Amino acid sequence: MFKTTRLLGETFSFYSLKEIMAKANEERSGDQLAGISAESMKERMAAKQVLANITLADIRNYPLLSADEDNISALIESQIDSSVYDIIKNWTVGDLREYILSDQHSGEDLLALSKGLSSEMIAAATKIMSNLDLIQGSAKIEVQTTCQTTIGQKGVLASRAQPNHPSDNLKGMRASLYEALSYGIGDAVIGINPVIDTTDNIYALLNETKDMINEWSIPTQNCVLSHVTSQMRAIEKGASADLIFQSLAGTEAGNDSFGISLSMLNEATALIHEKGTAKGPNRWYFETGQGSELSAEAHYNIDQVTLEARCYGLARHYKPFLVNTVVGFIGPEYLYNSKQVLRAGLEDHFMGKMHGLPMGVDVCYTNHMDADQNDMDNLSMLLGTAGVNFVIGVPMADDCMLNYQSLSYHDIATVRQVLGRTPTPLFQKWLDDQRITENGCFTSRAGDPTIFMNLI
Repeated sequence: MFKTTRLLGETFSFYSLKEIMAKANEERSGDQLAGISAESMKERMAAKQVLANITLADIRNYPLLSADEDNISALIESQIDSSVYDIIKNWTVGDLREYILSDQHSGEDLLALSKGLSSEMIAAATKIMSNLDLIQGSAKIEVQTTCQTTIGQKGVLASRAQPNHPSDNLKGMRASLYEALSYGIGDAVIGINPVIDTTDNIYALLNETKDMINEWSIPTQNCVLSHVTSQMRAIEKGASADLIFQSLAGTEAGNDSFGISLSMLNEATALIHEKGTAKGPNRWYFETGQGSELSAEAHYNIDQVTLEARCYGLARHYKPFLVNTVVGFIGPEYLYNSKQVLRAGLEDHFMGKMHGLPMGVDVCYTNHMDADQNDMDNLSMLLGTAGVNFVIGVPMADDCMLNYQSLSYHDIATVRQVLGRTPTPLFQKWLDDQRITENGCFTSRAGDPTIFMNLI
């Protein structure tokens, strides 16, 4: 594909769809590191102009990574509903953007349309949308999923409690989780990042969290975010797991670097449905994040926004209960500053929702990034208005195990209060029963973890 355009008296030439897609991205340090980004704001605008006039059929007919080379490409191609695609194949990317933003088209319309879209088509539309466009498009889409409980309802902002401990001490984990629960956090999942990735440790953490859920009749689900094979061994041993977890990349080679394959994911799917402890149909939890493919030298000179979209194409095949991007976790090599993190969070949430996924965001940054906690406050509020399914909380916003900054438990409670969002209905009733809330407002018991320690 060869395209040229004139902008402000200058001619710009692009020699492939891959180049156009990369240079149409908003500024991204990861694309700069890969040597594929636009060299100026003017070139970026020229690439956006060209991309807006490319048809969806062109994107399908000029694959960035062919299905013969990559099994993720083959999987994404196999998902396209021909009956929907045939109706829209001659639309331009600009036409797709206009359809998404039109007041005449609902979230249900967008989900129906998405059946005819590839991940690359969704990424292309994302590149020519403003931040406000991404919020508006996302806010239309409601994606409900069910594990032990159901999340994704309009007006609900669910949350993952992440009671990590630097040595996986069970009492320390419990103390952190008590604090989370006292602020109404944990209705999406109680999910622990373990330090020690052994079968016995994963087994102990899963059973400890399940014991706490049963002890207090908490309407939620549990998960330990280790490598999928470690979880599988623990489940085979008899561990109580509602969800099974894995990080994903957008290329086959990227997933190879994670030590996973499609056959492994298929095997894990069968296991969690056979021996998992959940009742509902959605039993996967996936995490993603822009830049992982470049880290593994598995990016094929494809830009990181498009690669992130391909992660969602892979994820939707497995009908997960939860998906979230860990938006600023990798660091400034891929997202340099708060502006890039904010944009990436909105992009990822929108692309996930357009794939029909129950999309959440870990609103986070590393300590060597040009960002601070005020930036995370801003992003969490924007995502709340965009209808994000869930966000993640750690004590005081400082993860003592992973060594990065996220949202605190009370930050999430504040976003709910300001935006008029609630926990999931069953969890809200549970909070009322525990007298942590009354008539939707916190009582004096809120924020006091000792209420779960039989001390008062």
